[in-house]
Amino acid sequence: MPVYVWILRIIWLAGIPVGLFAFVHAALQRAEAFTAVDKLTKLAWLGITGAAAVVLVLAMDGPFTIIWIAALVASLVYIVDVRPKVKDVQGKSW
Repeated sequence: MPVYVWILRIIWLAGIPVGLFAFVHAALQRAEAFTAVDKLTKLAWLGITGAAAVVLVLAMDGPFTIIWIAALVASLVYIVDVRPKVKDVQGKSW
């Protein structure tokens, strides 16, 4: 197997808990916090992160590679951009 296939598998495997964490975190936050920081609604983020988590769990090989990479990017956008702002507005430490 070529090296790039192993690298993609490692990224995919590492991405599964990232996607699940993003979904669980979004689910545990108050809905008002999302609109207070001028982001999409909680329901929208639940849909995005939930779909991303499902895609990350189910898709790996073949033509699905670009799909799970997009799902990982969506999860990372939530974690890097939305999560800190939602956390700050609620005064939470995690």
